[in-house]
Amino acid sequence: QVRLVESGGGLVQPGGSLRLSCAASGFFLDGYAIAWFRQAPGKEREAVSCIGSSDGSTADADSVKGRFTISRDNAKNTVWLQMDSLKPEDTATYVCAANLMRSSCSRRPFVSHEYSYWGPGTPVTVSS
Repeated sequence: QVRLVESGGGLVQPGGSLRLSCAASGFFLDGYAIAWFRQAPGKEREAVSCIGSSDGSTADADSVKGRFTISRDNAKNTVWLQMDSLKPEDTATYVCAANLMRSSCSRRPFVSHEYSYWGPGTPVTVSS
């Protein structure tokens, strides 16, 4: 089965850190751009970060720039999102997705309909 499964979410205090993992099975990530999205109840889904398959391209939302870092290891079929200096407004369910239409994040990386495979999400709560 084609699957993306996130892990690493939880409760963290403001200013703290978490590292989320996105593990793929049933297909190989090495040819595709991968992105993290997030959604809080009652709010629109928001793009967070994107990483290209192998060209080194990345893209971050302004709201997380300088605080979040996306990385990948194609040999492990895994993508990570390192989240530092977390804020209460970062509270959301975080979802990883694979873009089968592109391999680079250098231009217009967050078009939702281009992402064909979506994980179920892992919840992140930032609160004191």
